[in-house]
Amino acid sequence: MKSALSLIILILGFALYILGSASLYSVSETEQVIITQFGKPVGETVSDAGLHVKMPFIQKVNRFEKRILEWDGPPADMPTKDKVYIAVDNFARWRISDPRVFFENLRDIRTAESRLTDILGSETRNVIAKHDFIEAIRTTKDRKVAREAASGASIADSRIGVLPPILKGRAVLEKEIFTSAAPKVKGFGIELMDLRFKRINYNQSVSQTIFQRMVSERTQIAARFKSEGAGEAAKILGQRERDLKLIESEAYRKVQEIEGEADAKATEIYAKAYDSSPESRELFEFIKTMEAYKKILTADTSLILSTDSELLRYLKSPDKKLPPSPAAAAGGDADPLNRLPTLMDLNRQ
Repeated sequence: MKSALSLIILILGFALYILGSASLYSVSETEQVIITQFGKPVGETVSDAGLHVKMPFIQKVNRFEKRILEWDGPPADMPTKDKVYIAVDNFARWRISDPRVFFENLRDIRTAESRLTDILGSETRNVIAKHDFIEAIRTTKDRKVAREAASGASIADSRIGVLPPILKGRAVLEKEIFTSAAPKVKGFGIELMDLRFKRINYNQSVSQTIFQRMVSERTQIAARFKSEGAGEAAKILGQRERDLKLIESEAYRKVQEIEGEADAKATEIYAKAYDSSPESRELFEFIKTMEAYKKILTADTSLILSTDSELLRYLKSPDKKLPPSPAAAAGGDADPLNRLPTLMDLNRQ
């Protein structure tokens, strides 16, 4: 009897355990639960953490994440408004806002991610197709590259390397996609939290063409900058030459003024020295005549003069006395130059 009673108690205990396990369930802080009966949701969403009760065997617990989930869609090729084919890779953050609606429409996370891929990909394609390529890659419409900001006018005239004007910018495009997609996913019990572009790249079929065009434009810009630099260098060199010639001319003028003043001073000193007496005047005349002989009488000089020429005055025979100069004759004194050696005597010495 005792063994049979123990067996019955054991069976009843096991049955109570099975019944309790089927009737009780726990909910964690990061979960929200939908109870289904024969596949259909019943009751309200259970989002309070703790131990809860359900009907055993006929009701089933369906658990969903309460936390923010991530969606990372595959890159998709799409054209822009200016016919540039690009590959856009974006990501989003979302959460299950209404588990009952989510369960009725999507059932699980995998199906939800697939539906998000369709909706977000479609909205991204629509927004990209309405804007130029530059709108998707520039964050703001006010930013300028350094060279463009520094040389504005010349670059604008050449139209090389100038980016077209930005009307909206990348952040506005992301907001447009988010605004268009959020109401559509809300009908599936999903709240779209955020959407961003992760990467935007050229399509592989046009990448090489784009790169070649970029190289060509950069080469043209470099050549123009080099020509501008050469022009500036020529301008600087020309200014240097003008400044140098101005300095040299000023220096030459100053030298000539100094030399002129010195010659005038020397002439004044010579005049005072040689004009102090008749003898000094005769000496000055003699010295200047000798200097004239050195310049006139060279090895290839042929000179024909009359015998009474003043130039022959000091070239006459050394045995004869020189006639007195007009100054000496006027003074009544003997000509002291008669005692000076003639040019022939100087040559003998």
